[in-house]
Amino acid sequence: MFVIFGASGNVGSTTVAALRKAGHPVRAVVRNERQAERFATIGCEAVVADLTDSASVRTAINGARAVQILCPIPAADVDPESTMRNMVDVAADALASAPGIHVLALSDYGAELSEGTGITLLFHYLETQLRSLAGRLTLLRSAEHMQNWGRALPTVLQCGILPSLHHPLTKLFPTVSAHDVGLAAAELLLDEPQSGLPRIVSIEGPERISAAYVAQVLSEVGNKTVTPFALPRSEWPAALLRAGLTEKHASLVADLYDAHNAGEIEVEDTRKTERRFGKTTLPEVISSLLTAHRGVPVT
Repeated sequence: MFVIFGASGNVGSTTVAALRKAGHPVRAVVRNERQAERFATIGCEAVVADLTDSASVRTAINGARAVQILCPIPAADVDPESTMRNMVDVAADALASAPGIHVLALSDYGAELSEGTGITLLFHYLETQLRSLAGRLTLLRSAEHMQNWGRALPTVLQCGILPSLHHPLTKLFPTVSAHDVGLAAAELLLDEPQSGLPRIVSIEGPERISAAYVAQVLSEVGNKTVTPFALPRSEWPAALLRAGLTEKHASLVADLYDAHNAGEIEVEDTRKTERRFGKTTLPEVISSLLTAHRGVPVT
């Protein structure tokens, strides 16, 4: 049995679909019964679990051959760092008490750094807490997801402006489609765990991009002139609060992009990590995002 936490997300749903297509039994772990219904239709066992509740996590992983674990940044949480650390502690304790299970943890580029990376620092904590699993642990670190640009679509479509926290606008940075991360995760879950140290795999897309290139793609795919705009650092907190983030969440995001702009969010030394490259391009992702945003049925 393959147990997938965060099954309803972009990465998790792709992993579930890939494993089911290959004929493997899957237990999809979701947050509520409404999410569970969709997985039953593709032959999954679906369970509801709360990552802050030890008993429900232990029940979810019972009898598993492999587990894909995702501890998401809690949305609209007044103290997302504290809540996520609690999720990590609960998950790590449950997984440590279940010997023999192969664990794949979804992590981030830059998770090897121990300070100054905002949100990514929480993935450093995740990796640290899971290190005791050693030879049965795979860490899949992904670059920034291309799908994140979907959050800017309302502003882009209304005003023709793409605000960016990536500075300067021409700076290249790694990014990847969540779909490719999910496919890689499915492949890695099927691999036999390695003995000794945890296996670290880093994945990014076929090419590095810039905020200026994102605006260019939006212009071409959306048939609308889009101008990139480097949002001044002093305006980040207010803009993030207007976007619905809590004050502490906004601070974590700002710290992350400070690290990005300083060139610190990168793939780790290749002597320590395997590298993979997704095939999905930014124009493909932007086209899909625009279709979904406009409510056009996908054929």
